[in-house]
Amino acid sequence: MTAHSIDKATTSDIVGQFGARPELLVQVLQTIVSRYGWVSETTIRQLATELNLSRADVHGVVNYYHDFRTEPPGRHIVKICQAEACQAMGSRALTDHARESLGASLHETSDDVTLEPVYCLGNCACAPAVMVNGKTYGRVDQDRFDALIGSMKEAASDGN
Repeated sequence: MTAHSIDKATTSDIVGQFGARPELLVQVLQTIVSRYGWVSETTIRQLATELNLSRADVHGVVNYYHDFRTEPPGRHIVKICQAEACQAMGSRALTDHARESLGASLHETSDDVTLEPVYCLGNCACAPAVMVNGKTYGRVDQDRFDALIGSMKEAASDGN
């Protein structure tokens, strides 16, 4: 996944893959985000036109789903579960620790790491849960979080 803006021809190609059907907007957006990491304002306008939707309709879907970013993400994405089971097991304190150690608030990027909330990773029995670059980890406390981030940064510096 690259974090650059998608061009108009590529957007049209993706829309075409879904038959330009407005009811498949979520799938179109998922494809764009999986390939490019985010959805720009230009892309939102183009999707509205090509799918015969209002910009407000497209914005509404983009803003509703937490995985549809409107800003380019960092190279690494760290998600901390904010659902009830994880909160009961300390995810709020873990989120505070993550914000401090990464130097980024939720929905922000610092040092090429984007910190995001997520509202269930399906790992409730092993709360609190964290996802680092698409891999889920359970029973994450502050020390384990620091170790995961350290490993992630070490792997990145090794070129992985």
